[in-house]
Amino acid sequence: MNAAAAPVRSSNADWLRALQAVAPIEKQPTRLLADVFDEVAQSRGDAPALIDDRGAMSFAALQARSLQQARWALAQGFRKGDVLALAMENCADYVAIWLGLNRVGVTVALLNPNLAREATTHCISAAGAKAVIVSPRLRSAIDPRLSIYTAGRDGDLDVSAYSSEALTDSERPALTIADHALYIYTSGTTGLPKAAIVSHRRVLNWALWFKGLVDPKPDDRMYDCLPLCHSVGGVVAVWATVLGGGATVIRERFSASRFWDEIAAFDCTLFQYIGELCRYLVTAPEGEAPPHRLRLAIGNGLREDVWRAFEKRFSIPHIVEFYAATESNFSLYNLDGEPGAIGRTPGFLAQTFQTRIVAFDVENERPLRNDEGRCIACGPDEAGEAIAKIDTRGGAFEGYLDKGASDKKILRDVFAPGDAWMRSGDLMKKDARGFFFFVDRIGDTFRWKGENVSTFEVAQTLGACPGVLDANVYGVTIEGHDGRAGMAALAVGEGFDLAALRAHVDASLPAYARPLFLRIRDGLEITDTFKHKKTTLAREGFDPRAISEALYFALPGEGVYAPLDETLHGAILAGAFRL
Repeated sequence: MNAAAAPVRSSNADWLRALQAVAPIEKQPTRLLADVFDEVAQSRGDAPALIDDRGAMSFAALQARSLQQARWALAQGFRKGDVLALAMENCADYVAIWLGLNRVGVTVALLNPNLAREATTHCISAAGAKAVIVSPRLRSAIDPRLSIYTAGRDGDLDVSAYSSEALTDSERPALTIADHALYIYTSGTTGLPKAAIVSHRRVLNWALWFKGLVDPKPDDRMYDCLPLCHSVGGVVAVWATVLGGGATVIRERFSASRFWDEIAAFDCTLFQYIGELCRYLVTAPEGEAPPHRLRLAIGNGLREDVWRAFEKRFSIPHIVEFYAATESNFSLYNLDGEPGAIGRTPGFLAQTFQTRIVAFDVENERPLRNDEGRCIACGPDEAGEAIAKIDTRGGAFEGYLDKGASDKKILRDVFAPGDAWMRSGDLMKKDARGFFFFVDRIGDTFRWKGENVSTFEVAQTLGACPGVLDANVYGVTIEGHDGRAGMAALAVGEGFDLAALRAHVDASLPAYARPLFLRIRDGLEITDTFKHKKTTLAREGFDPRAISEALYFALPGEGVYAPLDETLHGAILAGAFRL
């Protein structure tokens, strides 16, 4: 049967549950996530809510810990509107801390624990944080001139002396769903991370919407190895399950070799994925995996070929793929089991959540306009930029703390004078059945290891190394791998040392942002507006048969950039290295 004519499995019940779950939010504007959780905790008591390496934290314990955290904040003089930054590895306490701070109106800036000190300092400053709560291991990444509280067993953030009773009216400030709850950082094309505003409204919408989709029961357990500093790992995966009375199993990081053993050991029924994790599992050597009780895998970035292999090899009953971004005003959901599709909008929601794909000028990186100055809607299977209408019904746009960055995301006078639409920054296409398919990212940001990598930030880091005269950073595709791997074309001079560059990169950038490939050139081409030309370089990739200039590859686990010849190139394409 032709794919374009394949029947769509009915998913109306899934949509209905999700819509019913979020319906009370606007009707009860003073009811926040903590209030919804408290209602669940009353009936779940000593049942596990969060499970990490230290054991299980029950609903009652999570409630108590968050209330103690709230009173700790009040005792330190923090009040509604203040911002505290949080830098910790994945653990149950991480969730309890920001939940408690939110109870008393403190906004929490969730820092990526993989960032180097310069980027971390920028994030703290951008949020206007008055203090930082940090784990012992990450304290060295924080500027010592800041006010720092260390969490953990040996830290100075001790909440045990504070009451775990419900907050009194005098302790809890007047809060509504419009107030800021979190700042979550997202990479962009303008350099260092930007702080996306996440209101209490959005936190509740994320948690309850996904609760409706997942439909968790008290015996469900969600396996969550995604970073808690991100919206999916830290809000969606945690609260969608917990608010349904189930438990979330929090792991510090993903391990392909331990994954199925842990799924079985923790008796997990749900798995929050990014596509790259599923690819690791599919490409792992065949072995005897223990039986599992997974009934649903939900996430984003799952390629069609990996989807089919993952579903078949591991007998996954149901996969739900979705598309979303922390700062975005729209999302898409594939509840129909259509491999490769990132979602669709059912007809009964089309007017509430208006999403379009418009023709895009790749060379100039902007949407095309017709003679009347209006954007041009794409037809079926035509690639263009996905945009979503900004309005008060279903498309509110909270943006970033940086107003200038927010303004750049808004496209105006799109189809009518005065209308406003949010730019996704992603190229997509939609088929005749209404399914959306991801094509590529626009601009300098590329995605690798489930993270967005800013070429500007990487280029700045490379340029700070002695002997590097100029750096042009871009993403290249590697057959069999999701996203694009980092590559840098470098112009170098006196004092350049390859070993020193590798040490500098490893010390300054998180693993996902470090260039895998280097290309040494006499000079770098720029446009009339002084931008690096990337298109040709990205197309040429890292093939030594087509490139006469010196190429290097960051050997995994070796700590060196090795000369990239035809033999090594062939080994990379053959999957000899875990990238």
